[in-house]
Amino acid sequence: MAQKRTVHVRRVYDTPARTDGTRVLVDGLWPRGMTKEKAHLDEWCKQVAPSMELRKWYLRNPDRFAEFSHRYQAELQDPERADALAHLRDLAEDATLTLLTATRHPETSKAEVLAALIRS
Repeated sequence: MAQKRTVHVRRVYDTPARTDGTRVLVDGLWPRGMTKEKAHLDEWCKQVAPSMELRKWYLRNPDRFAEFSHRYQAELQDPERADALAHLRDLAEDATLTLLTATRHPETSKAEVLAALIRS
């Protein structure tokens, strides 16, 4: 039986935790006011971010999370995004992975959609 991957979702502005493992920013844009030093990133995987069109559509009404998740998963079929998702799965294979986002509500963000896909 395959071991379940440990994937956390956190805000990039939060203080890093010892249990974070590999820290990867999954936003398409660099977080405002954040320096590379303060972010404590191992990687920035902007290729996995949703399209600007989808991101803007979702920001206008956060109650659309279920539909956003569905549309985002469809976008993740794009070869470049699919390769980036496969890379994140590889990172989570043998170690804890923490997906970072600048959003104020990470529990209803692209990072949470990605985490669920990586865990499955």
